[in-house]
Amino acid sequence: MINTTFFLVRHGRTAWNEEGRFQGMADIPLSPAGRADAEANAQRLADHLADVEGARSRVRLVSSPLARCMETARILGRRLAMPERSIESDDRLAEAGFGHWEGMTTHEVKARFPEERRARKADRWNFAPEGGGSYADLDARMKFFTHSLASDALPIIVTHSGNLRVMIGVLEGLGRDETMRRAIPHDRVFRWSNGRLDEI
Repeated sequence: MINTTFFLVRHGRTAWNEEGRFQGMADIPLSPAGRADAEANAQRLADHLADVEGARSRVRLVSSPLARCMETARILGRRLAMPERSIESDDRLAEAGFGHWEGMTTHEVKARFPEERRARKADRWNFAPEGGGSYADLDARMKFFTHSLASDALPIIVTHSGNLRVMIGVLEGLGRDETMRRAIPHDRVFRWSNGRLDEI
């Protein structure tokens, strides 16, 4: 059981999210709607933490190094009155790459790489496009990251949908299918505390 309290935030939307394109390691900035997502989540966190005694001195902001997450983290940090230099970047929180699928829609992948698409449908957990990564890769990274969190801090973790699915699956002891079905909206803040996941 992981007893640390922490918060999980998906980066705001990008133009590629809005167009249904695989992003992976492509460094796409937030769209105007994505900045609004981040601002709304920043307000949720600020309102919640204002009621938590001693929270401000313990908050730690940790982000995937990709631009969409770092931009989201900077928006959160400004609302929480944290200096930008205090934002930590952790490579373990980077999205699994989609290799040569990056920048394509699902329909484009179906047309150009039908065998790979079928392989992914058959085993989504272990499949990785050429040059990319898999949910199994993320699982190992997220277990390592989650168990490394210090219990005396109050981390806010900014990362990607796949990472968050896997992390929540680890925390809640979910099976693979249930983990991959988990919805991770851009406009939510999840909190893990006392062995339970909720939203603030």
